[in-house]
Amino acid sequence: MLKHLYIKNFALIDSLDMDFEPGFSVVTGETGAGKSIILGAIALLLGQRADSKAIKQGAAKCTIEAHFDLTKYEMSQFFQENDIDYDPADCILRRELTAAGKSRAFINDTPVPLTTMRQLGSQLVDVHSQHQNLMLQDGDFQMGVLDIIGNNQAELSAFKSAYTGYLAARQAVASMRREMEEAQRNEDFMRFQLKELKDAMLTEGMQAELEQESETLSHVEDIKQALYTAGQKLAGSEQGGIVGLLREAQRAMAAIADVFAPAAELADRLESCYIETKDIEQEISSQEASVDFDPQRQQEVDDQLSRIYSLQKKHGVETVEELMAIAEKLEQQLDMLDNSSDELSLLEKKEQQALNKCDALAAKLTDRRAKAARKVEKELTKRLVPLGIPKVRFAVDISQKALSADGRDKVNFLFSANTSTALQPISEVASGGEIARVMLSLKAMISGEVKLPTIIFDEVDTGVSGKIAEMMATIMMEMGENDRQVISITHLPQIAARGRVHYKVYKEETDSGTVSLMKRLNAEERVMELAQMLSGSEVTDAAVANARELLRIDN
Repeated sequence: MLKHLYIKNFALIDSLDMDFEPGFSVVTGETGAGKSIILGAIALLLGQRADSKAIKQGAAKCTIEAHFDLTKYEMSQFFQENDIDYDPADCILRRELTAAGKSRAFINDTPVPLTTMRQLGSQLVDVHSQHQNLMLQDGDFQMGVLDIIGNNQAELSAFKSAYTGYLAARQAVASMRREMEEAQRNEDFMRFQLKELKDAMLTEGMQAELEQESETLSHVEDIKQALYTAGQKLAGSEQGGIVGLLREAQRAMAAIADVFAPAAELADRLESCYIETKDIEQEISSQEASVDFDPQRQQEVDDQLSRIYSLQKKHGVETVEELMAIAEKLEQQLDMLDNSSDELSLLEKKEQQALNKCDALAAKLTDRRAKAARKVEKELTKRLVPLGIPKVRFAVDISQKALSADGRDKVNFLFSANTSTALQPISEVASGGEIARVMLSLKAMISGEVKLPTIIFDEVDTGVSGKIAEMMATIMMEMGENDRQVISITHLPQIAARGRVHYKVYKEETDSGTVSLMKRLNAEERVMELAQMLSGSEVTDAAVANARELLRIDN
């Protein structure tokens, strides 16, 4: 529950430092006193987006901080999952806003994303404002009521998981069909492309080899002339060429080796040069014999290169290897097309199985919601009769719709305030006061199932007065039992008198301008506040006596 609220430099609030108590508390104050400002500050702690305009004029920063006691609620898992220190006796939520537009959120002094604060806030506080009465017209809200009352969380989670699987299976079928249609439209063209690539008989590295061969064939005459010249220089001159000269030099050195010691080594070295040069000369001679102008082969090489270049340009690539990859992909696509019917049948079978699973789980949800609906009808009628609708009739209509993320059910709350009027959708026939009473009754029912630490009602009593207001106060008092905290912002003295603790929000003029303040009223101050609510600005003795009488209800 909310233990303490601290607000600094927010809107008209200079500083607010207030303790709160368990059970049923009330907050009163004139219209415009600042009650909505306090709710706005709490909303920021619950993860609502911030606006730097909310910072008090002239201030550089505003701070909003709340302390919660979670000892009665097992919430350690949230803190473990988000790696946040956990002290159930003092859980601290803080928002800081700067005039420059920067916003920071903290849980137990750990900086957190706003989504994390919003997730925790939804488990700590439920703020019910007047506009939320409009939620009663929403089918999703009505279905949510049935799921809470029916304790359908596990079943709903199982269905949502199955529904996600069904959507994935359906998407897989749709994608397969699109691919098949696209492939079928392009089948002839893909087969033509594949044939072109296959006919080119592409192999890795062939482009470089062909380009080298083309260069060679284009310069045959130059090559033969160079080989001939080199061969002549090595072996064809009058002196026998370089080879012959080396042999003569080697023999000359060998002849004096016995009388001149260095000549032996020189003879050996010349022998090595002679052998290597002789080998080179023979290789050149062989190459010269093998090189010949072949116009037919040159045409074949040029044609093959032309085909490769054309394919590369057509497919927007630069290498033979990329063309081979395209051919492989085309083969795979055509293979898939050939086998696609079998694959599609398999995917369709999986889709049907997923749909059957969804249908079974949706039927289970429908059954549980139908049982919850009977409980809601009975309980809500029981609660609304003492709230001034003695002839009330309430029914929950569950019809079937197309499968969606919450099942196949369409929920509609039907209402009639008297026996002479047929049951109709509650949004069409219920007055504002009747909707307020229905919402309070639903909240009371839900609060018994959802263990929210703190519930705040913002003028839920709109459109009611007198005895009905007293009954609404009784309901909120009951909701505040069993370690729960209920805070009601009200303009009705009948409700204000039932609060265990009474707070007042008011405005005050200071040297720096108008500020909103909040204080906890003592017994005598409560009497005067109730008297003013009863009689207006001029408090009469009768109003004071009436206020004391109202307070004795709870004393």
